[in-house]
Amino acid sequence: MSETTVRTTSTPSPTSSSSPTVPVTHHGAVIGPLGLFTVLLGAALPLIDFFIVNVALPSMDSDLAAGPALLELVVAGYGVAYAVLLVLGGRLGDMAGRRRLFLTGMAAFGLTSLACGLAPTAWTLVGARVAQGAAAALMMPQVLATIQATTQGPRRAKAMSLYGATAGLSMVAGQILGGVLVAADVAGSGWRSVFLVNVPVVVVGLLLAARAMPETRSDRPAGIDVAGTLLLALSLVSLLLPLTEGRAAGWPLWTWVSLGVFPFAAVAFFLVERRADRQGRTPLVPPSLLDITSLRRGLAMVVPFSIGFSGFMFVVAVVLQQGLRMGPVAAGLALVPMALAFFSASLAGPRLIGRFGTRVVTAGGVIQAIGIALLTLTVWHGWSGLSVAELAPGVAVAGLGQGLQLPILMRLMLSDIPADRGGVGGGVVVTTQQSALALGIATLGTLFLALAPSAGMRDALVVTLLVQLGLVVVTALLSLRLPRVMR
Repeated sequence: MSETTVRTTSTPSPTSSSSPTVPVTHHGAVIGPLGLFTVLLGAALPLIDFFIVNVALPSMDSDLAAGPALLELVVAGYGVAYAVLLVLGGRLGDMAGRRRLFLTGMAAFGLTSLACGLAPTAWTLVGARVAQGAAAALMMPQVLATIQATTQGPRRAKAMSLYGATAGLSMVAGQILGGVLVAADVAGSGWRSVFLVNVPVVVVGLLLAARAMPETRSDRPAGIDVAGTLLLALSLVSLLLPLTEGRAAGWPLWTWVSLGVFPFAAVAFFLVERRADRQGRTPLVPPSLLDITSLRRGLAMVVPFSIGFSGFMFVVAVVLQQGLRMGPVAAGLALVPMALAFFSASLAGPRLIGRFGTRVVTAGGVIQAIGIALLTLTVWHGWSGLSVAELAPGVAVAGLGQGLQLPILMRLMLSDIPADRGGVGGGVVVTTQQSALALGIATLGTLFLALAPSAGMRDALVVTLLVQLGLVVVTALLSLRLPRVMR
């Protein structure tokens, strides 16, 4: 089958009858509403699956006799594989075509989700989750690169805002959906349904992408940076894996050796990439991308924001089910106020940005801090018999603040990246976010689980919330350095 390929910086070729019908301008392909919906669906799936397992972990443990170390690998294996391969996935899309890689990644995501849902043992599930993370890393970077290549001006700003809103809602909705699916126990599937639900969604996504997603690729695609890829993988694995597995495994020698390797691997990665950049070659992560002020300052904010967010979501899932003895549905529904508030803030964000500029992000940080503080006081004073209704005000206010930050940050970071570097730039943004999400579970989750046996769940939760509050304050202060006006 022939297919239309629109190069990012060149005049598009005519469409054939077997290709998707795509409006063409002198800028290249223009993605339609259905195509935008399709790529946003592709953006939602990997993020939903990062969080959907949190509520299902107790059921997995009961069914597979997994134990704490393997359960954490179910979460970490996906997150580490996803983070390690994201930038490479963006580079491959620039070379081979983003629509092609999107379809390949989505198909692989569906197959690996099926493998997760049918896994007979805990180790089989871990292996399938690693493969699922790799599939997500092929699919996800094509979303941002396609938006960059097929939109201009106000349409791009709107699409980026929708992407940011999708990302935030997916992270909350994943945990809610996980609780509902586990409790529903469809056809006796139990926890397996949190993975099997992806299969029909992927089938629909593939049909939509084949029809509505235009093909784009970089006009001057660069080759694979083998040294950079290996050093980035070593850096992320040597940091994230021991932090995630260390507590459950009893901090054996390999965890300390791995953490000792991390700074050397990270420095080596930076030096190799800088040298390639200065020599005119295209490294995996060009350091020159950080010369873009909006990207550099946005990344600095995404790290503490994502660490706090993912740590909060993981800890809340444990507290609600094991500390407050709620069922999976109640544990998921406890986050509905956060999702609704986030969605409302996401809708209002573009209009507020037009009037107040990026100070909206600062206001969002302040509002989120108020929500976390309110939640901390609620837990401290009303732990005994704490209900979903009592948690709702703090959770909702925190969600409102988050909704005024993440969508705007995503739009800001990607606004100045050249279209021909869209795959690499999108990969850098999502890799940073995903690494920070994994780091949040590894650090705040480990802190909570280490404190809970001696201090009790209430005090451990309060300490964790106070640490997150500190991260929110850091994010709000960093937002003061953002460019006041967004394009």
